[in-house]
Parts: sequence; structure tokens; C-alpha cells
Amino acid sequence: MDTPDDAAPDRARSATTRRYDAAGSRAALMSAAARCFGRYGYDGTSVRDIGRTADVDAALVYRYFGSKQGLFDAVSTSSTALFEPLRHLPLEDVAEWLHKVAFDGPGEGEVPHPVLTLLRSPRREEAVGRLRADVTEVFSESFASRLDGPDAEIRAELLAAWMLGMTLLRLAVQTPALTSAADRTLPYVRVAVDSLLDPEGKDGGGPAGGCCRCPMSGE
Repeated sequence: MDTPDDAAPDRARSATTRRYDAAGSRAALMSAAARCFGRYGYDGTSVRDIGRTADVDAALVYRYFGSKQGLFDAVSTSSTALFEPLRHLPLEDVAEWLHKVAFDGPGEGEVPHPVLTLLRSPRREEAVGRLRADVTEVFSESFASRLDGPDAEIRAELLAAWMLGMTLLRLAVQTPALTSAADRTLPYVRVAVDSLLDPEGKDGGGPAGGCCRCPMSGE
């Protein structure tokens, strides 16, 4: 629930906040919310913080979204855009896309990362359900339909699991190797992704069940 302090407009700033039209104010608030929720979580972010970051009157959160929770839901729902490229991306580009999502993630003002949204949501069960639906639709159904060979759905979900797992370790757990050596991980990501996309080696890779060579070995 929003606090009384959150609910009160920031009168001191009302005369100096940036003037937008309705669409611009809404977009500015969503952009600011994505940054604030991503950095500080739901409980660590106030409506006043979001208004200050957006440089608009914080009272507009209530006009356009009803509450801080309503704004959080609107921003979180938009995170499905993060997976959208996988619907049409050429298979040869999937490894680099997955690496970018896991190690770069959305930039400032872009959609929040679904892993962080899940961890920081005040309604965890709802967030889990939303993420499950997104993964099922984009990975298990849409992307799996583009894969040849057996167990396409399993391989597509393994791709999602690896992407989300790497993101969790890097952003939330902050393990030392993945946090400090992101620039050296792409060759390993390519090998792993290739084994999921082409498990039978039809594109020149090793046979299913065979050993993958180390990407750094040159052998």
C-alpha cells in the first residue's frame, strides 16, 4: 500500500517539473519506474522517487496508473518485449542475442529484466505466473516450432533456463566470475546454444551425445 507521503503531490516541485503532454508524461513515468524498480525494488521505490526521476508531478502516477502497484504492473507487463526478438531472429544469431540479454540486459529506461521483476515483485505468485506464460508462449511454443529434431520444446525451455539462470547469477547473486568476465563468456555461450539448436550435428557440429570442444582450446 502506498504511504501518505507517496500519495501527496510533491508541491515544492510542481512549478518546476517538465511539461509533457499526457502520452509523454505516461512514457516518462514508465521509463523512470523501470529504472527505479530495477535498482531499488518495489518496496525501496516511492511514487515521489519515480516522479522525481521522470521530472513530472508524482501525482500523475495516480491519474494514469491508479497506484504504485498499477504502475509496477504496467512496467512488468511490458517486459515481455525482451523475449520478442526470439520469434523471428535467425537461428545463427540466437547465441549472441541470448548473451546480450543475459550479460547486458535492458538499458536505462528500457523494460525491466523479468528475473529482477520476479525477485522484486510484491506479488511473487502473480509474477511467477506471468513469467511462466511468457516463457511458454515465446520459447516452448513459438521458438520450439522453428527447431528441427527431437525434443524441441525441451531444448527451447533449456535455452530459457540457461538465459534466466545466467542473469540471476550475474544481476542478483553477483557471482564473481560471471560478474567480472562477461566479455569472455560469448564463445562458451555459442557452444552451448549450438548444442541445443542442432543436437544431431546437422550443421557441421558434433553428433548428439558427443563431446563439445572447448571454445578457447582451438582444437
